[in-house]
Amino acid sequence: MLGRLVGIATIGFARLVTGVRGNWQGCLPVRKPRIYFANHASHGDFILVWTVFPSALRAAARPVAARDYWSAGATRRFLAHNVFDAVLIDRESATRSVDPIGQMASALEAGSSLILFPEGTRNMSEEPLLPFKSGLFWLAKRQPEIEMVPVWIENLNRVMPKGEFLPVPFLCTVTFGAPLRLGPGEEKQAFLDRSRNALLALRPHEGD
Repeated sequence: MLGRLVGIATIGFARLVTGVRGNWQGCLPVRKPRIYFANHASHGDFILVWTVFPSALRAAARPVAARDYWSAGATRRFLAHNVFDAVLIDRESATRSVDPIGQMASALEAGSSLILFPEGTRNMSEEPLLPFKSGLFWLAKRQPEIEMVPVWIENLNRVMPKGEFLPVPFLCTVTFGAPLRLGPGEEKQAFLDRSRNALLALRPHEGD
């Protein structure tokens, strides 16, 4: 119950500060297992995606997050487990004991959707997107029937600029593109390039 109340408060706060709206440009918000892959510029990125989902879809959506960050401290652990039901993965291959692709595939097989960030880390550069890590490809290869929806998050890096403790009110938009699937025989780099280009295509142009 506490987790549900915190979740409602989180949604209200996100909407109040960002005025966030969802733009379902390439697909409809239906409840079925999907992979929503987005650009990553802030720790709050997945919260905005989660916020704009309809309630039925939100209940089945699980963010994929770094275990080392979300296990550091009681508050983060509570949020990760009791509010967001995150799929926590170990980023260090040398020390991990569980295959992260297997973790994500199991969540999809159980009926959940995933929110993930194929750049692998927050983009603090001047480039719109960092190169994609290979995990998106291996997950697509493991679950080729699953739709992969590109999601562009606009302006959240301005709401939570690096080094600032308090958010700065700024209107944000979350745009959902057309779903992708791994093509028959499609090579890893070709798929990652196609996925990255589909995400970049959702980015607003200057003046929009």
